[in-house]
Amino acid sequence: MKKLFTASTVAFGLSMLLGTGSAFAHHSFASEYDASKPVTLKGTIVKFQWINPHSWLHIDVKDANGTVSTWAIEFGSPSSLLRSGFRKDDLPVGAEVTVTGHLARNGSKTAHSSGVKMANGNALFSGTPGGSADEK
Repeated sequence: MKKLFTASTVAFGLSMLLGTGSAFAHHSFASEYDASKPVTLKGTIVKFQWINPHSWLHIDVKDANGTVSTWAIEFGSPSSLLRSGFRKDDLPVGAEVTVTGHLARNGSKTAHSSGVKMANGNALFSGTPGGSADEK
């Protein structure tokens, strides 16, 4: 009986640990991004990843010297994007966009989006707290 109790306790503990893995991996905005460093990026869409737990937009941005660098911009989850009226095909490869958000704390070419504006002026809320593309 004691072995059965021990085995079931271990099994329960492992299932709880494995079942909450994504909760341990989830991060807060403040741990990765700096709210005091807003950014506006204008560029061309290279890729849009409609994935959990967060979607990612990759754009090529040209600096004042003409050097192009690819930026990764974190969006909300697909479900939060859908709830705000966003669709997977709203950001096609090759489209010109302006993204507002906040820079990553680690200095990489990564940002957290608050919104995106298409070349035609349509603004899309990125599904994350903090505003929209119309903020600025």
